[in-house]
Amino acid sequence: MPSDLRRLSGQIVDLHQRRVFPGTVEWRRGRITRVVEDPTVREKHLIMPGLVDAHIHIESSLLPPAEFARLAVIHGTVATVSDPHEIANVLGARGVVYMIKDGKRTPLKFNFGAPSCVPATTFETAGATLDANAVSRLLARPDIRYLAEVMNFPGVLGGDPALRTMMKVATALGKPIDGHAPGLRGEQARAYAAAGPSTDHECFTLAEAQDKLAAGMKILIREGSAARNFAALAPLLKTHPDRVMFCCDDLHPDLLVGGHLDRHVRRALATGADRFDVLRCASVNPVEHYGLDVGLLRAGEPADFIVVDGFRKFRVQRTYLRGELVASQGRSKLPRLRSAEPNQFRAQPRPAADFALRWDALTPTRQVQRLGDKPLHPQTNVIEPLHPQANVIEALHPKINVIEALNGQLITQQRLVAAKVVDGRIVADPKHDVLKIAVVNRYVPRAPVAVGFIHGVGLKSGAIASSVAHDSHNIAVIGADDASIARAVNLVIKHCGGLSAVGRGRTAVLPLPIAGLMSNLDGRTAARRYTQLDRMAKQLGSKLDAPFMTLSFMALLVIPDLKLSDRGLFSAAKWGFVPVCTAKE
Repeated sequence: MPSDLRRLSGQIVDLHQRRVFPGTVEWRRGRITRVVEDPTVREKHLIMPGLVDAHIHIESSLLPPAEFARLAVIHGTVATVSDPHEIANVLGARGVVYMIKDGKRTPLKFNFGAPSCVPATTFETAGATLDANAVSRLLARPDIRYLAEVMNFPGVLGGDPALRTMMKVATALGKPIDGHAPGLRGEQARAYAAAGPSTDHECFTLAEAQDKLAAGMKILIREGSAARNFAALAPLLKTHPDRVMFCCDDLHPDLLVGGHLDRHVRRALATGADRFDVLRCASVNPVEHYGLDVGLLRAGEPADFIVVDGFRKFRVQRTYLRGELVASQGRSKLPRLRSAEPNQFRAQPRPAADFALRWDALTPTRQVQRLGDKPLHPQTNVIEPLHPQANVIEALHPKINVIEALNGQLITQQRLVAAKVVDGRIVADPKHDVLKIAVVNRYVPRAPVAVGFIHGVGLKSGAIASSVAHDSHNIAVIGADDASIARAVNLVIKHCGGLSAVGRGRTAVLPLPIAGLMSNLDGRTAARRYTQLDRMAKQLGSKLDAPFMTLSFMALLVIPDLKLSDRGLFSAAKWGFVPVCTAKE
């Protein structure tokens, strides 16, 4: 046997012939030479193609690609289909190039797309803009594999010229177009698919997924840190397995330490779905759809495969990439590499007063004066309290539009609730789970702060803040009082990006020096620090499974319905801004 020929025996999982047989895999110089059936093989472990995440934002792991890879390979991941639009919103095309270069330092096969919506809408401030020409230049690169999620679905339906150009270029180059159209049904779903997008990872009901399947799209079953749609979409594994893939979309480091797509596979197998269908969804389907240079355990292909203990527990024992062992028994064999730290962060510290919300500034004066017998304060133009010692103006009941966050979902709902007014200011009401939310522009030093209110987060005191705020990545903060909100925001500003929590006399922060999105700590340390922040948010009262991940999506305007950008409260259903406050008549 030639010295460079390598062999591994076990139970071969052939996903193309849909059978398992005893045999040996042979490879040389990173490529499989033979897969030989051998009934004398006694090893019980399974040898199968590696796992592929069909849609993930590497930045949301809070780690650069080289460090993400060190954790992902432990769980059997050999490739990702990665949309770098998070860093593109901060740094533009140079951010995309940064991700590609950093990813090439590791054997894990990152497949990056050209971000199609930077910024996602015209109703927010991002750090960069990628127009049709810039996206076309990216698509022309051989290391850009597809046009990344087309989030501006109203623009697609309305025939936006820039989006049309991007999709036309991608089609001409033979590169797939990823979709993103939460809630789109029926004729609109058909029109969207007909324009070019071929996948969707935003379905949160089975009926929506079925409409998009009928329109010709493929469905990605997503289970990440904030958006968890597996339970709703799992029936597709039995009805449409050839048109389903698995993805995480966004996965914070605490979960990445414990698992990746191997979780999806275990859960899918537990539903009783056919094991070959499940494994094809996790490997063959994304490789074929995106045309990835990833081996599927056949002669002549790259030696990218994994060793698993069995179908019941599905524990990944070893991962091979290009024939090299990159992970074994829960330990990564990839070296720790320090990444560069590009950034764009111009925000300056903010006083608590910047987060105050005066009712008289939001409501026509005539509505205040209609109460008649109570005079306006000569300096504040606010009605004096009914009693000298009272702080809360019980006589006034302005209504406010409130974002309702939903645990495990990126979508939100809209509530109209009575505001709590103190000294002429609308304030948070933690007792009724109505907290203040604000977005601070990080690209313009003294831009006005956008303030609104949110229900469903559950903080009883303190605040949490993040410079990971999809997709423009300004600073988002939720808190129970203005002083805590300012402290949390200023911690993020001090470190030019990060996650922070303040309350009960404590402060904690995880700096994110890479574009305000990613840490340069090793993955396990970053995960531990993140876990501490997550625990602190829950100690402050949050009942959400992933408070920081949920916070990060409260500025994503293209996900229905009510969100907050640095320019104000926005309704995706109305596709425009809505007022925070409407006075009770």
